[in-house]
Amino acid sequence: MKQIINSADAPTPLGPYNQAIKAGNLLFVSGQIAINPKTNNYTDTGIENETKLVMENIGAILKEANMTFCNVVKCSIFIKNMNQFNKINEVYGTYFTKNQPARETVEVSNLPKNVNIEISVIASE
Repeated sequence: MKQIINSADAPTPLGPYNQAIKAGNLLFVSGQIAINPKTNNYTDTGIENETKLVMENIGAILKEANMTFCNVVKCSIFIKNMNQFNKINEVYGTYFTKNQPARETVEVSNLPKNVNIEISVIASE
């Protein structure tokens, strides 16, 4: 049985998908980009600000599913420039201060809306 999870405090999906799906005790959060949930617009404000907004969007979806970043067991990070890895890690690390999840970070040639970062997560109750 799967349950659709959508938060009004996170951006509206850009296509035919939901913000997250809960299946059993697992939550699969779709990739989030730096879209302002109030305007559904992207503005390139630097990688630190983009990372923070992505993490806040993920946080809103987790909250809608009655979870927090403590429930996250796996993250996938897609970035356009591996040279920004350290800056991303600085912001990302403030959301996972202990018991950090498993993760991969991959450099890609392009992302939706030409953003610089996209992150998806899997969480568990």
